[in-house]
Amino acid sequence: MVEPEQNRFSGPVTVYHERRLPEAATPAGYSALIDAYRLAVPPPRLLFATGAHHRILERDGWRIMTPRHAPAPTLEGHLTFALKYEGLDLAVLNRLFFMTGPGPIEEMVRTQPTGSYARRIWFLYEWLTGSRLDLPDAEAGRYAQVLDPSLQWGVEGETAPRYRLKNNLPGTPSFCPLVFRTETLNAFSALDLPRRAKDIVADVPRDLLARTAAFLLLKDSRSSYAIEGERPPQDRIQRWGRAIGEAGRQPLDRDELLRLQRIVIGDQRFVRLGLREEGGFVGEHDRETRMPLPDHVSARPEDLLGLIDGLIAFDRGAAQGMDAVIAAAVLAFGFVYIHPFEDGNGRIHRYLIHHVLAERGFNPPGVVFPISAAILERIDSYRAVLESYSARLLPLIRWEATETCNVRVLNDTADFYRFFDATPHAEFLYECVRQTIEHDLPYETDFLRRYDEFRGRIEAMIDMPERTIDLLFRFLRQNAGRLSNRAREREFSALAEDEVNQIETIFGETFSGVEEVVGQRPPYR
Repeated sequence: MVEPEQNRFSGPVTVYHERRLPEAATPAGYSALIDAYRLAVPPPRLLFATGAHHRILERDGWRIMTPRHAPAPTLEGHLTFALKYEGLDLAVLNRLFFMTGPGPIEEMVRTQPTGSYARRIWFLYEWLTGSRLDLPDAEAGRYAQVLDPSLQWGVEGETAPRYRLKNNLPGTPSFCPLVFRTETLNAFSALDLPRRAKDIVADVPRDLLARTAAFLLLKDSRSSYAIEGERPPQDRIQRWGRAIGEAGRQPLDRDELLRLQRIVIGDQRFVRLGLREEGGFVGEHDRETRMPLPDHVSARPEDLLGLIDGLIAFDRGAAQGMDAVIAAAVLAFGFVYIHPFEDGNGRIHRYLIHHVLAERGFNPPGVVFPISAAILERIDSYRAVLESYSARLLPLIRWEATETCNVRVLNDTADFYRFFDATPHAEFLYECVRQTIEHDLPYETDFLRRYDEFRGRIEAMIDMPERTIDLLFRFLRQNAGRLSNRAREREFSALAEDEVNQIETIFGETFSGVEEVVGQRPPYR
């Protein structure tokens, strides 16, 4: 394992690994290292190169830098470029260090013992590989952060005196997906959505808030099953809703994940509970041959314990110091990519969002944001976000079909589930959370206020049981505020014509200006 000669680094190209560049340019940073060392890793979403023009061009998944940004065509040159401009890609770095071995890294540090980039590379080598380089502890050099917080989201971290660095990585070598700072995420974080949610409910009467919270909880549970294409009986929906309502109360561990799977599955006769003992994939089977046609291949069963323990460590550690929504995205989407169970992964994945938000006090006490309902409304975007990584991962997984039409993974893939770019996932989740706070929560509380007014005015007009008022309300909503001829002739044949007109007027006045009045659910009490 030796460093490639300088001439192994590519010159200007127009095509890189079947991807067109917007103009002829020389791969730099991670793109150059992946090529030179033939690393079998998912490529970064944004690749870097240096061109001949004195302007920066970003297009088609490439950022073309100027000639003055061009690194030296060496391992050190491209590693420094990557850390300076691209941030950390831990999957690439781990595979790269395996290929280089310790020698080139030790030489790099000996040459520049006080250099911040050399010390960061030294730390990352030992942190990722678990091995100690033949180097004495650093004695000089200003303390620097391992992860550049201007490029990616980190944590406060703790000092690592051996390298004179501060380890602000948001995870452990067992599980550490990263999220880039983007204008979108910075804007979301600045909204202070927890305060907005608390302001919305501050003036809501306690009984009304309890009814709102109960409906939102049921809505989330029902939507989570709907995302999976399931329509379970009401008791299973309510049971899962109760579990969601308790999210964040118990620390996350293996037993808690197994408890959640038992609740999700319900009928356990045809599903093996616990961690998978075989491969797994998301996709279809060929109709004739029954061969697997995977869209996503799950982590190998022999890697599950380590990955799950890393995920749990992230929840107990880094997730406590990060932006709550970003931490929820990392935890939840990391879980669903690992896909540790035979069934129930999707619903537990969405439960983990509630777990982090509740644990961090993001939502008002007793209120569950209907995240699954917001996801269901954006189901195509949700799938696209999931595929944003799966599509880059799939070509790197070697697998064979089993006798049971499953998949058996043939290569080492654990790094792909420990380290991935969760930026699209965090942006998507933040949009869902914002909808639940700025639309769903105020809409439901306002709706119930109006319903109470409607019921009170009907009761003042005519003696009618609550369940009959509920039925009357349903008919009016289903027919755009008018009582149908069928309802007049059957359920409400006792009403006089002027009473019907008055009821319709009350409905129109009470729900004037309310969106989505027609076809919605009855009020939840």
